[in-house]
Amino acid sequence: MHLNPGFATPAIHIIIGDSNVDATKRKFSTESVKAKRFVYKKSLHRLRAVLVFALALSPATSLAQAANNPAPTVSIDSPADYQVFQRQTREKGKVLISGHVPNDCPRVEARLQGTSILGALPGQWKRLPLDCTSHTFRAEWNVPAGGFYEFQLRVLKSGKPVFETKVPHVGVGEVFVIAGQSNSTNYGEVRQETKSGMVVSFSGDAWSIANDPQPGVQDHSTKGSFIPAFGDALYERYHVPIAVASVGHGSTSVRQWLPKGERIEVPPTYPKFFVTTAPNNLECTGELFDGLMKRIHQLGPGGFRALLWHQGESDSNQKPEHQIAGDDYRRLLQHVIRESRRNAGWDFPWFVAQVSYSPKSSSSPPIREAQQSLWKDGIALQGPDTDTLTGDYRQNNGTGVHFSASGLQAHGRLWAEKVEGYLDTILK
Repeated sequence: MHLNPGFATPAIHIIIGDSNVDATKRKFSTESVKAKRFVYKKSLHRLRAVLVFALALSPATSLAQAANNPAPTVSIDSPADYQVFQRQTREKGKVLISGHVPNDCPRVEARLQGTSILGALPGQWKRLPLDCTSHTFRAEWNVPAGGFYEFQLRVLKSGKPVFETKVPHVGVGEVFVIAGQSNSTNYGEVRQETKSGMVVSFSGDAWSIANDPQPGVQDHSTKGSFIPAFGDALYERYHVPIAVASVGHGSTSVRQWLPKGERIEVPPTYPKFFVTTAPNNLECTGELFDGLMKRIHQLGPGGFRALLWHQGESDSNQKPEHQIAGDDYRRLLQHVIRESRRNAGWDFPWFVAQVSYSPKSSSSPPIREAQQSLWKDGIALQGPDTDTLTGDYRQNNGTGVHFSASGLQAHGRLWAEKVEGYLDTILK
């Protein structure tokens, strides 16, 4: 977020998100300062910060005083509104604070206010370390798990605040990456909403409440998902904010999640994410793997608890020219898991669900056995068996492969049960 509140004006004109309005009208106007364009692109928090500053100016402040005492230009890179930081233990995690201040190197202070799982935060102002060469501040604070907290920042000169802003929602809790095919994205029959209000999504650009459709998915799907129910169930148990980053793509085979250039021996049914490089030689484009790794790198080492993999329908009960054996599925998914960890630079957990359902055949034993073998050999953790969700749990009165409203709720609870079993063993 970038703030440039170096003005005072009796009239502020803000035009947001209307492509039919002439760009010259998107400005802050003042008699003593040249008109500046302000195009709102990223988040409502940026707008709030500017308005907080504008309203903070006393009505009695003259234009001459504002011109002689311009407010500093301040940007906050972290935390973002609704951002959740992965906790390291049951009780604590680290919150990254970073940003930029003007070149006159003022004093910068910050604090967090709110209630954690241990009780109310102290709420004391702390001075942030400031690099007077780059004019940046950066700190990592040990913070009790919980939230949402309000992050407040102020800039002082001669001991007096000259700029203040806040980030209203910051959490320390549990973060997950979700990948796979359509039942991991937004293909459910009915859009879902979080009941707790404590479940958020990370799109890669911004954090937001995790009401469907989930942002950031690679297929741009727009219907329902299991994520609100999953997050609500975890919040009910642990009382910390829950975050997800969903990057799946509908209709995809495990073959289409391989890194770029990996050979595909049997063509998938869905005709994307692979190319023919020579007669009888197919290679994966790596687009889905790269999209997955982009989100993982954005969260950073230790920035999420685990990856939840829900995929298998497009490798089950296919026509002979597109069907792969269970052993091949196991080999390919194991390769994706190991390459993702190598690329990320840290050994993060994978959960693998048992998934092979189709309306014509409720399951595919070879694919299910392949998924199960990954748990048994310690390569992945055991995810839920969603092939058990049949009948009314499926869309179109049980005739579809995607989930109905009740199916999405059940799907979320099944994932929560498996994740809770793991968390209960590692949280100290």
